[in-house]
Amino acid sequence: MIVRDATPADLPAMTAIYAHHVRTGTGTFEEEPPTEAEMAARLAKVQGAGCAWLVSESDEGVVLGYGYFAQFRDRSAYRFAAEDSIYVRDDVRGMGVGKALVQELIERATARGFRQMIAVIGDSLNVGSIGLHASLGFRQAGVMRAVGLKFGEWVDVVTMQRALGEGERTLPED
Repeated sequence: MIVRDATPADLPAMTAIYAHHVRTGTGTFEEEPPTEAEMAARLAKVQGAGCAWLVSESDEGVVLGYGYFAQFRDRSAYRFAAEDSIYVRDDVRGMGVGKALVQELIERATARGFRQMIAVIGDSLNVGSIGLHASLGFRQAGVMRAVGLKFGEWVDVVTMQRALGEGERTLPED
């Protein structure tokens, strides 16, 4: 398995992976899968902002999952906080794909000067994503109860956070 920068050629696989999560899970609160064109616009926006959008690929060249980070919120005060998002093919969950992606996103975000990484995890029952992030040093920062409604049920959001580099110990040079 390798982790590399995503390219437009990866869009069909990434769109299919995400569509599965939209249709079957509560890890995302989208209720209609985006089109490949919408996914292309999202990829371009993240990469255009100088952030990373990565894919994990099998030795045979099959995309197993993808992940990206972007600035946590648009306002300038958030310029040192990144948010990660990870989506893995259902048939390879628990095999290290997500962990490899998050590890590389942490490295890339740190190199880019971010000081905090935030994981906004759909569903407090999403033990896979919560456990993955905890294994990489993320700590739970909070739970927002019943803020999403999907599949006819209220869904929580778990926020986890990890310091990058110097974290809050020093002020960054602007």
